[in-house]
Amino acid sequence: MTNKLSINIKIDGRNYPLKIDREDEEKYRKAAKVINEIVLQYRQKYANHDAQDFIAMTAFQFVLKNLELETKANPSPFVDEVKELNEMLDEYIALNS
Repeated sequence: MTNKLSINIKIDGRNYPLKIDREDEEKYRKAAKVINEIVLQYRQKYANHDAQDFIAMTAFQFVLKNLELETKANPSPFVDEVKELNEMLDEYIALNS
């Protein structure tokens, strides 16, 4: 039995048929809801623009946020710090053995 589900997601009035894993349905529907809320905010704020502008600005907002989160989630400084602490502990243990 397949664990796939066919759903329709509506974004800014357009339907998009998707085949997804069943356990991801809530996530997909929530994502569409958030996109529609942001598009609506742009639509209300900038009434003289077209739908393409609203979708583009929404996409830009999400990509920018994603890039910010990637920067914050960069573990490299912590990995380097842990390596340095490990070396210090190794030296301490070697001297006190």
